[in-house]
Amino acid sequence: MRTSGTLGNFVAISEADIKLLWGRSAGMCSRPGCGVDLTCLPEGKDAYTVGEMAHVIARSIAGPRGRAKGGDDSYANLILLCPTDHRHVDKAPDGEFPIELLHNWKMIHERRIRALGSENKFEKVEELSKAVRTILAKSHAIWNAFGPRSEAATADPNSNMYDIWELRRADTIVPNNRTIINMINANEVLLDQKQMEAFALFCVHAEAYEAHVRSPLDAYPTFPKSFEEAFAYE
Repeated sequence: MRTSGTLGNFVAISEADIKLLWGRSAGMCSRPGCGVDLTCLPEGKDAYTVGEMAHVIARSIAGPRGRAKGGDDSYANLILLCPTDHRHVDKAPDGEFPIELLHNWKMIHERRIRALGSENKFEKVEELSKAVRTILAKSHAIWNAFGPRSEAATADPNSNMYDIWELRRADTIVPNNRTIINMINANEVLLDQKQMEAFALFCVHAEAYEAHVRSPLDAYPTFPKSFEEAFAYE
């Protein structure tokens, strides 16, 4: 991982923990009722992040919710917040935002992200297929805009596109894959045999890709073309 730019701003935190936190939070503020997108994408300009990986237990004994040994920089001791909520949490009087409350915010937010799509019920397979294609299109748009072969990345190899791509695939593409899996599982009765087989291949790809995003693998099953074809209803 680069030591400058978007991800370089978190040099004390490991790459794996950054991706885990951003991915499980889907790049959104974890405070209930907020949920603001923490990656800014101004048209014609470099993208940037405003998310802050706040410590639940401060590293300093004297810091917010400080303890005798201080808190570490691990995923377990971090919560993703917008700048405004981070300041509220750290500047409020002692006891207003206790450790247990912040852990609960994080748990509820990440559990909600993990369950996205499960509530979607369809009457026809065509409706399910349209929803699947919509999510796939969003992931593909991210690849086109920020991926290593994107126009912006190839035009300026020194831009921050690599850093943004690393976060976007963790906080958007991986959750998108999980949403598709949840949505199809909730409507499995609508699938025919061909679609079931294609879906099984997609699940294998999605799980391996999620592992690859967090810790690069030498190889993993690529996106199965048969999945896109199986849900290509017009």
